[in-house]
Amino acid sequence: MNHSIHSADRATHLKIVVVALVAGITVAAFGIAARTNADYSQSAQSTHVIKAGKPVVVTSAGTSEIR
Repeated sequence: MNHSIHSADRATHLKIVVVALVAGITVAAFGIAARTNADYSQSAQSTHVIKAGKPVVVTSAGTSEIR
């Protein structure tokens, strides 16, 4: 058994490359599968625009005082 990457033979290097390749493909496949299926067919005209309303002033934090 090789305990150093420097003294490893060709088969060990090949195993490392194969494991890294399989792990990379797995992560990429999971990322593609986890995407949301957004509907990109909507045009810019049908998007909803939210406009800001009047400013609101909060005068109380809603906490009770203990006397």
